[in-house]
Amino acid sequence: MILLRNLTNNLGYVVLLAFWLSRLSLFKKIMLKEKFSSKEKVILALIFGAFGILGTYIGTEIQGAIANTRLIGVMVGGILAGPFVGITAGIIAGIHRLTMPVGTLTAVPCAIATIAAGIAASFIYHKSTRKNKWILGLAGGFVMETFEMLLILLMSKPFPAALAVVKSIYLPMSMTNGIGISILILIIQNLFDEKENIAARQAKTAMDVANQTLPYFRDITPESIEKICQIIQASIQADAVSITDRNTILSHVGLGADHHESGSPIGTEATRKVIDSGDILFLNKKTDIQCDFENCPLKSAVIVPIFEGEQVMGTLKIYYGKEGMISESTAQLAIGLSQIISTQLEISKIHKLEELATQSEIRALQSQINPHFLFNALNTITAFTRDEPEKARQLIVDLSTYLRYNLESADRLVSINREIEQVKAYVDIERARFGDKLKVEYIIDADLELSIPSLIIQPLVENAVKHGIMEGIGRGTIQLRIQKTGEGMAKITVEDDGKGIDPDLISQIEQGTLPSHHIGLSNVQNRLRLIYGSELVIEHLDQGTRISFEIPSRTKGVVA
Repeated sequence: MILLRNLTNNLGYVVLLAFWLSRLSLFKKIMLKEKFSSKEKVILALIFGAFGILGTYIGTEIQGAIANTRLIGVMVGGILAGPFVGITAGIIAGIHRLTMPVGTLTAVPCAIATIAAGIAASFIYHKSTRKNKWILGLAGGFVMETFEMLLILLMSKPFPAALAVVKSIYLPMSMTNGIGISILILIIQNLFDEKENIAARQAKTAMDVANQTLPYFRDITPESIEKICQIIQASIQADAVSITDRNTILSHVGLGADHHESGSPIGTEATRKVIDSGDILFLNKKTDIQCDFENCPLKSAVIVPIFEGEQVMGTLKIYYGKEGMISESTAQLAIGLSQIISTQLEISKIHKLEELATQSEIRALQSQINPHFLFNALNTITAFTRDEPEKARQLIVDLSTYLRYNLESADRLVSINREIEQVKAYVDIERARFGDKLKVEYIIDADLELSIPSLIIQPLVENAVKHGIMEGIGRGTIQLRIQKTGEGMAKITVEDDGKGIDPDLISQIEQGTLPSHHIGLSNVQNRLRLIYGSELVIEHLDQGTRISFEIPSRTKGVVA
């Protein structure tokens, strides 16, 4: 009991240090990335290796061994950051264990077990999902402590002394290390919850800006550009906002408007650098902005390129009157806003903005487009902008197609080819995010003449992606089949091999009592009943879900 109490106290120190570490901006910045650079991997390996060393130092010497919490740092690093971090941290902590002047009876087996823990954590990293990492970490801690005890029995001499050590430390160390691993994983994963909350707020802001600025993109004039800048400034509470083309300030509102005048040449070297390179600049010092005006009040800024196809055609600049105001969230919001502007200009270029005619259609955009989807799509486009500009351009076109189609009237019939075009635009954006984790197969009768209500298939595909594939193991295949079934009839089927629908949801769909995050299914069901008197057929498969419906293959007229 004394040993257990000591190890529990040690665990408290480790948890406190981990909580403090999770508050550091540098650690947050690294952990929230999708991929780590080589430098970042080394930094994380050193951090988690240091946790392992700390676990040894604050351990309790007992009968020639050290009861410790060393495995916590090693396994947490491997489970959360991958093989390099886990194995390197294990090597660091393991070699350190060999140098300890105390506990020499178990030094070698403990060092070997520490490195093995890094390898085991790497395996968990590849096999786990975000939701079950802490559970697998808990189990992994118990398993690796058991492995360590076996090595002590096999390698430490004399055997009676090794057996006495194992009897004394096995249960306390297994409990504290297993629980400690799960606690640290949950603490660090809390960062991802913060990221999602920030993303949700940014998505709402971006959607508000998109909705408010949309009318001003119909006819691009100096007055409309100024109004767009005013809307962005008010929405994000910036001190100044500016939009430029490649040579001229199109509009500047807020601080510095006395010398950053609309229609004047670009006056900062930083802006010219963004236009020439296509890179994003985060400037947290007045000297970084490089304004020629001696008393310019602008002291920090983020400057983001605006693209037309693959070419930089201008910039969006967000300024503040204090230094150090450009945080990660501010930068990401600016990137999202620039992508909205790029997308709107892409739509304007192909003469489709006149289709976005009425305020009711703008409200339809709000109700039909998931803010998280839009924000994720913009982030995905941003990620491809530097290394794969052609891919980024194509994704902008896909997003334009998706937005444009969603803004069209949902009370009329469209050709099946038009509906499939919108489905593929949505799928291409999601596949750019998830890569090989998401596969979509299309099986469509080539000679099928079919008119259907718009937005009747895409919600079913989106439901399969979000609730079937991504809520399951995070990877899978969706199959869309559109085939003739008989005289004048066609059957549309969306099937996935993901999580499988909850039987309760089937009854809720039939009763019209679905929760709000399944509103797409409910909407499709209601429209099928109203237009055709038919219903969705939902089947829970051994692996996945199949949703289908039948409609006449030739339908003319307008849906009332």
